[in-house]
Amino acid sequence: LNAAPGRAPRQRVRFLPAPAPGGGGALELVAARVPVLADHPLVRGPRFRKLKIGAGHRLDVKASGVFVLGIGHGNKLLTDLYNCHLTKVYTVGGLFGKATDDFSDTGNLVEKTTFDHITREKLERILAVIQGTNQKALLMYSNIDMKTQEAYELAVKGLIRPMGKSPPIITAVRCLQFALPEFQLEIHCLHETQQYLRRMVHEIGLELKSSAVCTQVRRTRDGVFTVGDALPRTQWNLQSIQEAIRNCQLKVQTELEKTLG
Repeated sequence: LNAAPGRAPRQRVRFLPAPAPGGGGALELVAARVPVLADHPLVRGPRFRKLKIGAGHRLDVKASGVFVLGIGHGNKLLTDLYNCHLTKVYTVGGLFGKATDDFSDTGNLVEKTTFDHITREKLERILAVIQGTNQKALLMYSNIDMKTQEAYELAVKGLIRPMGKSPPIITAVRCLQFALPEFQLEIHCLHETQQYLRRMVHEIGLELKSSAVCTQVRRTRDGVFTVGDALPRTQWNLQSIQEAIRNCQLKVQTELEKTLG
């Protein structure tokens, strides 16, 4: 920001001595416009010494993907988006056959197990049970009477969400890839942590009478923000950030109006 072209210095009128028309060394005062020295960069110093930047839903050191930041007024928008309780989407990789102390493939090995008996159909049955159980929890924490017209209208719009704090809730989960011993899931969730998703992979392994560790947690969507909106490290410059803010403004405004009214 400080390297960007600054505004022109303000001008003010001063009466400066100048030679009189008649000559003879006489002087007279002439009105002239001169720049205000207080606006000079060497006097003023850097225009920006600090920026208030807020972080949205955080990612831990072993996770990657969409990470939303708010700059200036965007900090208030982050709070408003948090109150919308928007769904986040993750791509989660797993590996059958071993268990570790932190549920990731880089943790300390606890045990090894067989996995030849696992099929995609068995895995998808477990995922269906998980999704069904979490759907009941979602309805319970939404504090909505499901027999009302309001509940019907919210369900049609996909706006049934917890109205306050709740445990992590899985709204949808499906298997993207399955090639023993590896598999990949797409998980739609609310109020989760990345460690919760790793533990979920571990518990799926137990349900299938084996064990499993998480090899990857990548957030592909955070509410209205997708991977396509995100800036890789090579584009962390003023022009790219300004363009990203402009591109996302309408999406954020639309979501806030739809959810918070």
